[in-house]
Amino acid sequence: MVKLHVPRWAWVLTGSGHFFTESFALVRQLEHCDVFVSKAANEVLRMYKLELDFPVTTRVLHDKTASAIPVGEFYHGVYHTVVVAPATSNTVAKCVHGISDTLATNVFAQAGKCRVPAIVFACDTAPELETMAPHGLVTVYPRRIDLENTERLKGFERTHVVESLAELNAAIQGRRVELSGHG
Repeated sequence: MVKLHVPRWAWVLTGSGHFFTESFALVRQLEHCDVFVSKAANEVLRMYKLELDFPVTTRVLHDKTASAIPVGEFYHGVYHTVVVAPATSNTVAKCVHGISDTLATNVFAQAGKCRVPAIVFACDTAPELETMAPHGLVTVYPRRIDLENTERLKGFERTHVVESLAELNAAIQGRRVELSGHG
């Protein structure tokens, strides 16, 4: 196991396929990152045939406990930033309504309780979207409630909701600048 470097990135993978491989690639660019893999994300990893091959400073934490034990490290100042990318409509809805019954939603909740900034790449951001599925491009039509939940999440303190891969990358780079003391 890698010796913890404080503070670290916390990256949550959910069960969304929307820009999953691209988000996954961004994780590989971060040093000192813990990747929280939800049960649904494990399924998506298999669908996209992706391996959890990260830099040596990365720890991978799987959703194996009912109480999401790994989130306890938020109370010890281990994390400086949480990234939830990509975030399913289910995860966004639960976060908006304060439900923390999965690893993903528990990480988000604990980040908020510990005043750790969060970047959330919400999948459902427009009435019609094209996304890459394991077998090709598909069109999806998010429901009104999904779009409303994304908008509500934008109002959460210390939460930056991004709507594209470019915005996700920019938010991560912006956070890096802030953390370096030059921002």
